Amino acid sequence: MHDPKPTPGAVPSPAPPPEADTLTRFLAADPASRARLAPGVAAAVGADTMERIVEATLDRTGTPVTVTDSPDGLIVTGPQGKVRAWAQQTRDGEEITGLLLEGALYDPPAPRRHLPESAAWLTYLLLITLWNVFTIWTAADRAAWCAGMATLATFFVFVEGCGAPAQQPRLRHRTVRAVALTSLFSAYRLPSLPTGHFTPALGIALALLAAGVYLVTRARLHHWRTPVCQPLLFPLEGTWYVIQGGGRLINHHVPVPEQRAALDLVALGSHGTRTRPGDDLAAYAAYGRPVHAPCQGRVISAATGIPDQQPGENRYQPIYGNHVFLDTGREIVKLAHLRPGSVTVKPGEFVEAGQLLGEVGNSGNSSEPHLHLHAERDGVGLDLRFSGVKGRLYRGRRVRGDGAQGYPGASAR
Repeated sequence: MHDPKPTPGAVPSPAPPPEADTLTRFLAADPASRARLAPGVAAAVGADTMERIVEATLDRTGTPVTVTDSPDGLIVTGPQGKVRAWAQQTRDGEEITGLLLEGALYDPPAPRRHLPESAAWLTYLLLITLWNVFTIWTAADRAAWCAGMATLATFFVFVEGCGAPAQQPRLRHRTVRAVALTSLFSAYRLPSLPTGHFTPALGIALALLAAGVYLVTRARLHHWRTPVCQPLLFPLEGTWYVIQGGGRLINHHVPVPEQRAALDLVALGSHGTRTRPGDDLAAYAAYGRPVHAPCQGRVISAATGIPDQQPGENRYQPIYGNHVFLDTGREIVKLAHLRPGSVTVKPGEFVEAGQLLGEVGNSGNSSEPHLHLHAERDGVGLDLRFSGVKGRLYRGRRVRGDGAQGYPGASAR
């Protein structure tokens, strides 16, 4: 019997990852066989705990199940529903070495259409240009001019204060700023314009500007009044850009109690967070940069074998990816999303401040290479403080660190 010939012009479906077949066999096995198929997982969490998690998953999906691949990760499918999963296996595929099963049914997200970055940038540029031409430069009186300027200023307060414009290539965000600043030259018309009257449009524009300044300032100055016990060493060398940090308006970590004061740090190049155009990991300025211990402590958890995400994707994985968690005796300091194979320490080891821990990567819940850093005590996030870094840490701020420099007892890199 011969295989059917492929349809001319058809694109073959990508082969499912080998973990899919291994996970299918694991889920279909009896409890005793599961412990043999995943001995490392059973030893790490306990065979009984592993079995309870598996049975809860099968109760959600129903049986029998199949495991397939998707852009969101491995999908365990049964007659009652689907659950996302992540698994690692030995090279021969005989054993599962890492396993994660989501504790809820999988609801595939609706397709979302995003404007390409270049199109979004051109849209901003066009809107600002039109606002300049038809509102500010053609204002009939001084009150109308002030209303137009206040509205434009409000826009920039939110874009610059809540966004991270330096993520974009320098040419893009500097061009937008330059076009916006041309509105100031229209002030030469003011002496020849009538004063005008205070209008509702002017009142609304001024109110929005005041509200924007207040909200952004409050988010940037926010702190939880629960700092780390002593200042940490900034774990990276050179200048870094805070992509998430601060209060609720500018830090997406806030809803998670232990991460509420977390920072996400990226490096910048001439193409924003990249050193050159491209979607490969090596194009990102942060990728592969050394990460040093911000404090001394004992390693309570470390992982180094989780693959990087492709930029822009976010397959289901352990949320921290490759990581190092340090117990200082008074708090837990967590560094996450490290490059696979780069982590230099193991659980149980004691590290000194400044010791090399690994390299910046893109593993776990990450859409582009960056370092996630937070400290927690009893499950509650703590305000971070770094030696030599003054002021609050908020989205859009640049921070310069010296890595292992200046710390007595820091090990060689």
